[in-house]
Amino acid sequence: MTIRIGTRGSKLALWQAEHIAQLLRPSGMKTEIVTIDTKGDKILDVTIGKIGSKGVFTEEIEAKLLDGSIDIAVHSAKDLSSELPEELELIAFTEREQVNDVMVSTNKHLDLFKVGLRIGTASTRRVAFLKHYYPNIEAVTVRGNLQTRIEKMKAGECDALMLAYAGVHRLGYDNLIADKIETSYFVPAVGQGTIAVECHKKLDFKKKDAVQRYINHPDTEDCMRAERSFLKTLQGGCSIPSFGYAHYEGNLITLKAGIISLDGKRVVKVKDAAPAIDAKELGKRVALEVLAEGGQEILNKIRLSMQA
Repeated sequence: MTIRIGTRGSKLALWQAEHIAQLLRPSGMKTEIVTIDTKGDKILDVTIGKIGSKGVFTEEIEAKLLDGSIDIAVHSAKDLSSELPEELELIAFTEREQVNDVMVSTNKHLDLFKVGLRIGTASTRRVAFLKHYYPNIEAVTVRGNLQTRIEKMKAGECDALMLAYAGVHRLGYDNLIADKIETSYFVPAVGQGTIAVECHKKLDFKKKDAVQRYINHPDTEDCMRAERSFLKTLQGGCSIPSFGYAHYEGNLITLKAGIISLDGKRVVKVKDAAPAIDAKELGKRVALEVLAEGGQEILNKIRLSMQA
């Protein structure tokens, strides 16, 4: 029996698909990797938020799940929309890598307080946080796969790149990490650091069982339930600078999440905890509190600016 794995074609995405294939090997299942181009891979001249708020890196892959061309889809969990098509479901999350954002540069003595320092990113969350904590920095839009962005940085388009540690580490660029940003103030995107596996609800039971048994990391799954519940309640997408990070503290899941205005001037952040059985309720509760404490006003302004 062969499990067909759908993925984007970038080096990082293929690394993730190969990792899933390796985890499945002890199950006795054969695997086949199918590469699929997505909207986010084709449109590289604007920020992700301007392409569209849903399915930028997943829509075309999910279409292949729906028509049966592939059995499972492998995604960076942070790329997933808050709501999936009705026929699809998430059945596994890999053990989470470090969730931090990092500064990648050829300059190991990067001074983040230097006036005019240019940081490359395509993330609205990172741009907003940079404006909030480092108003001296100029955020520069840099798109493309990881290697392309690093080459653009080396060519002088920016002084450094702000990226997720997980991708940088997986592709072996640790030597370029100039600074690891603490999650205490640069809270990561929902799902950052873990790989998600999506499938059709009618996927063959033996295939689904193998994926859940050999790939899923229960503690990570618990935290993802809280984070994704927060995102779904907030109704955030790629164009919304929201953030959320859940992790275990003792027997409880602690979730810190919120939203920041596009200009970085206003941050609404809420922290709460609950047992794993209440992970979804925790996410919903935190989102409602964020909205009540000013998050709704920030959301409204962002959506008005998108229509302008």
